[in-house]
Amino acid sequence: MPGATASARGTRQQVRTAALELFAAHGYRATTVDEIGARVGIRGPSVYKHFRSKQELLVDVVVGTTDAMLAAQRAAVRSAGDVRGQLRRAVEVHVRFHAEHPREAFVAGREVDSLPEPHRSGVLRKQAEYERRLRRLVETGVRDGVFAVESPRLAAYAILDMGAGVAGRFRSGGAVDRDELATRYAEFALRLVGARRAGRRSG
Repeated sequence: MPGATASARGTRQQVRTAALELFAAHGYRATTVDEIGARVGIRGPSVYKHFRSKQELLVDVVVGTTDAMLAAQRAAVRSAGDVRGQLRRAVEVHVRFHAEHPREAFVAGREVDSLPEPHRSGVLRKQAEYERRLRRLVETGVRDGVFAVESPRLAAYAILDMGAGVAGRFRSGGAVDRDELATRYAEFALRLVGARRAGRRSG
């Protein structure tokens, strides 16, 4: 029945949200299925009607978050024509994601080692790709004379950490909204890599 299906989907999403909140607050290992169920208003065993295990809940959160971040980064890079614009867009979506989904980003970063195989290895590969794609933008900019930074690798690490820090500090309704935050952080990132003004080239 359509109504029953919609209700089941709604409860499944509530279970996922409850698990995410508890994983973020207490850690995956310290969270019990009974606690997840209680937060939703159902008995612990009823959680298994929606997810086969607590581990499947973690996989859903961490793999889903990692895939979403990588897809957003790819789309951002494709949306710009030059390396300066590509780095700007990549940083903007990185910051915006952490501002909009702080718990997901936090859990995806902290709980990778709690994942079963092959999910753990898959997530680690995707996280490495995410970092590598950003680093290559910096490397390309240095090669083309658009950026001037001694270590593209360290610059990429700094940019990723700078954006990830938003998850723990940004609060909606503050003096700066998500879009302005993303724009400002992108400017910080361009300064960090020594980006020259548009239209200027070395030599």
